[in-house]
This record gives sequence, structure tokens and C-alpha cells, in this order.
Amino acid sequence: MKKSEIQSILNEALTTGADFGELFFEKTISNGINVMNGEVINISVSELSGVGVRLLKGSDEVYAYTNDVNKETIMELLEQLKASFNDTPGVVTPLGDKKPFNNNIKKPFDKVPTNEKTAKLLHLNSIIKNESELIVQAITNLSEKRQEVLIANTEGIYQDDERIYTRVILASVAKDGDKMEQTFEGPGRFMGFEIFDEIDFDTLALDVAKSSVKQLNAKDIKAGVMPVVIHNGFGGVIFHEACGHPLEASSIAKGLSPFAGKVGEKVASDVVTAFDNGNVEGAWGRLNFDDEGHPTQNNLLIENGILKGYLIDKRNGRTMNSKSTGSSRRQSYKYSPTSRMNSTFIANGTEDYMDIIKDTKQGLFARKLGGGTVDPSTGEFNFAVLEGYMIEDGKLTDAVKGAMLIGNGKDILFEIDRVANNLEFGQGMCGASSGSIPVDVGQPTIRVKKITVGGRSNE
Repeated sequence: MKKSEIQSILNEALTTGADFGELFFEKTISNGINVMNGEVINISVSELSGVGVRLLKGSDEVYAYTNDVNKETIMELLEQLKASFNDTPGVVTPLGDKKPFNNNIKKPFDKVPTNEKTAKLLHLNSIIKNESELIVQAITNLSEKRQEVLIANTEGIYQDDERIYTRVILASVAKDGDKMEQTFEGPGRFMGFEIFDEIDFDTLALDVAKSSVKQLNAKDIKAGVMPVVIHNGFGGVIFHEACGHPLEASSIAKGLSPFAGKVGEKVASDVVTAFDNGNVEGAWGRLNFDDEGHPTQNNLLIENGILKGYLIDKRNGRTMNSKSTGSSRRQSYKYSPTSRMNSTFIANGTEDYMDIIKDTKQGLFARKLGGGTVDPSTGEFNFAVLEGYMIEDGKLTDAVKGAMLIGNGKDILFEIDRVANNLEFGQGMCGASSGSIPVDVGQPTIRVKKITVGGRSNE
């Protein structure tokens, strides 16, 4: 659609009293290849395209979408939305110019033959399956997505962006008698097929396989309150869920967060500094521009334990009287945007992580975390430990299973007393009101000096 046509639509958007109008155009192509036990079981290709139309009056919002991207259809949607308002016409700013971006994609996935992709997955699948006769299922999957967007609004923003996402799933299921364990890794990046040059997938596949076998002999852990050393990478999911979500404006603006109104106050121990960065080179959660057309940025959330800021979108920012932080995201044109995380992490400390383990007399080493639940309004959470080991006299001993980390986000931040220097990111899909989006969670290895650990053992 021509810029002049988009401008003419926006010129009509505020005629009945809305004070902000926005169009979000999207075209997304997604590919997938699934391999199980040495066989390619599925190859898929899909395409999604459409436009979302949004009007605001203060913080009141109406939203509609269509996959029929032409001026007449969009105008029909707009007329329906305009009927929600009856006030003085708003002011429309002429559309500006697009700002350039560079994604530095070295191997676009549409330039790589399918047989080359399947060969990589079959190779990794064989590494997992051949590690042990106890492995009954090996899974290796590849997902690729290219999302092209254009955002135009009545404040003059006219901005496009292209997002390239590639993710590889590695999973192993081991079985011994009636015991069965599954382990998983899912590294993803904002890049093309060069992800296979950036990550040592052979070593990662072998680690996944060995972990599943090792967990077969893990012992049930006894519940209690104890120190827990949480490893780097996906260990940051606790901060993401229990602290990151309550720092989003969608919670703050409604007062449904334990962190509401606490900027400048102490909310964590002195060793905790945390960011949400929307433009980490190659990161799974990266965007050049957010889904309202604002440049993404590195947002300081907590500095040496002091709360410094929130993640803010336009609508909730109006309630808070605060500017956007480039943190507005949505799954697709079918969703209205809101404040969301990109790459959220606790910053590096100065210690070697093995020294933290050595200085822990008794406790749990949570090497890998899995899913869990959290209530953003209170920060209450519980997370499963997928791979854990007891710490005894500063040494890792028995592998344990069935451990759950239970606590409150605002409380656990004060219990972090050691932070290592080995920051890494883990990748996941985060679901909320604006859909499911790719995000990084991250941290160096940290120690929580006391946290409730749930378990099944009575010994």
C-alpha cells in the first residue's frame, strides 16, 4: 500500500474524537522441520499477512484486524472503530520518513536448501540417539521465521522492520524400566542459518543426551528451606517471570504489581543490577523497532538494588504519564500491542561460579530450570528444577529430581547474595495479552541464600 493511501486512512482516524490512530501491517513466513529417531516426520511452510487497526482516546482502546489488506477494507474497519467515539476531532501529524536498519543476516534461510537443513538435524539426532541404549526418543527440530512489519500512526511514525528468527530444539527421552526422564535445549537467535556456525550444536546435543540418562538415577529431594545456586542462562526465567512481568507497564499502570510506585526505592540486594535490552546483537528477543515503531533500547530496571524504571508502551504510558521505552510488542497483527520484555537479564558480577559453589556448605545447585507459574500481581512463583545436584561441603554430589523453587519475586531479590561473571541467555516463548513472542532470559550464576525447595522425599 502506498504511503499516500496510508496517510489518507490516518487522516480519517481521528475525525470522531479519538486522539491516536495506528496501522500495523505484517507479512510473516514460517518454516519448520521435525526429526524424530532418525526420520524426518514433518516439513511445514506457512504464511501470515494482514493489518491491525487501533484507536485510542486517553487509555481507552478499540482494536480490529483483517487479512484483506486493501484501502476499502481498512476504511470499513476504521469506520466501525470510529463509532466508539463522539468528541472533538483529533490532530493528525503527517507521516515522516523511515529510519534505516541493518540485521546483518549472513545466511538467509530461504537461500539454504532444505536437504542441507535436514542433514544437520539428522546428524544431531544421531548424536542424541546413539549416546546410550537407554535413550528411546531423540528429537531435533528447526523453526525459521521472517516477519516484515510496517507501523504508521497519527503522530507521524512511519517505520518498517524485518525480524529473522531461527531456533533449534534438541530433546532426549531416556527410559530404564518404569523410570523415564526427558531433557531439552532450545537455543534460538535473531539470525539465519549461520546459527549453526555460532553454536556448537554437537556438544549441546551430547549434553542433552547424557543429562537424560543421568537423571534416571536422580534421587527425590527432601523439601525444605535452603541456599540454592541457580546456574546461568535459562536460570534467569525466575527473574523474567517473577520480577520482569511485574515491571511491565501493563501491570504497573493498573497498580497490579508489588513494584508499583517504587522507582528510587530499594527492591533488591546490593549485588543485583538488571536490564531489559531490546537490541542485543543476534539475540532471540531482538527488534530494531518495537511494534509501535519506536527504536528499541537498553532499559535499566534495577541498579545495585535500586529500582530505576519500568517497561512502557504508549497506552499504559498515558496512564503513567511516562514515555515509551521501546518495549511494545505483539505476536502478530491479530493482537493489540502492550509492554513486553525482549532480553531481560541480571548483569554480570565478578566471581567465578565454582567459587560460589565451593563457598556453599549445604544446598542445591539448580543447573537447569524448566517451566513454572507466577502471579504478576503478587510475584508469587514456583519453578521446576529439570536438572539439579545437592551441594555438600562445597562440592556437587547426588543428582536430584522433583525439586520446585517456591517463593516471591520481590522477596527473592533481597536474598541474592552472590553473582558470578558468566552471563548467558536462554531462549523461550513468552505468552501474555498480546500473544506469544520470542524472548531471552538471562543471568550469570547466582546464589539465593534461602528459598523454599519443594520435594517428594521423606528421608
